[in-house]
Amino acid sequence: MDEPRILKVLEAVRDGTLGPREAADRLRLLPFEDLGFAKIDHHRALRCGFPEVVFCQGKTVEQVVRIVARLVERKGPVLATRAVPDVFEAVQAEQPEAVYHAAAQAIVVPSEEACAPAGGTVALVSAGTSDQAVAEEARVTAEVMGCPVETFYDVGVAGLHRLLAHAEAITRASVVVVVAGMEGALASVVGGIVNAPVIAVPTSVGYGASFAGLAPLLTMLNSCAAGVGVVNIDNGFGGGYLAALIARAAGQK
Repeated sequence: MDEPRILKVLEAVRDGTLGPREAADRLRLLPFEDLGFAKIDHHRALRCGFPEVVFCQGKTVEQVVRIVARLVERKGPVLATRAVPDVFEAVQAEQPEAVYHAAAQAIVVPSEEACAPAGGTVALVSAGTSDQAVAEEARVTAEVMGCPVETFYDVGVAGLHRLLAHAEAITRASVVVVVAGMEGALASVVGGIVNAPVIAVPTSVGYGASFAGLAPLLTMLNSCAAGVGVVNIDNGFGGGYLAALIARAAGQK
């Protein structure tokens, strides 16, 4: 439950259209709900501006279904990441409106009370087609948080002209997410041509000496371009979430 919904409850009590007991029932689950196997943070949207996100990996199908169901009842949009098709099928059986983004391995249950559109924009740049799954996780995350996202895929440094062909469009964004594996040089290149924050997302794509993403992670951390921040390996969700927060802040100016 976020601030606008709480204000609606309080205003309804003030106007006499909602009784104190019903209002208390609606607010009862703040700040969290204990399901025994999980404590759902219903207070998250009020604190951070977006409901708790479900990380499906490591959870049973039944656990994911129950958590999603409780989040849906709180009326906000629901995002579940690292979800395999079997998990989606089980969720969709309970939530017919659920949508599966296969490349991102993400489930979105939309809500009529969706996040307010962000004033800023996100440019999502990925090095190669093999990085697209992580990039898609970032895209879905930012979009469900209300941010418009423009994608520029397969524009890695091995063919720099592909990136430069989109330079003008990329520089218009409020924040840029760069997803790259191999040596991870794309983040530094992009950081050198834009005046917006760059969020670098290293991926585990690459041959042996990339050490499952460690090489691009270190390259990005050692970037000589100012304004480049780095999230964890394959953490498209983290990159998309941070980008959405920055885009929101940019729109508030």
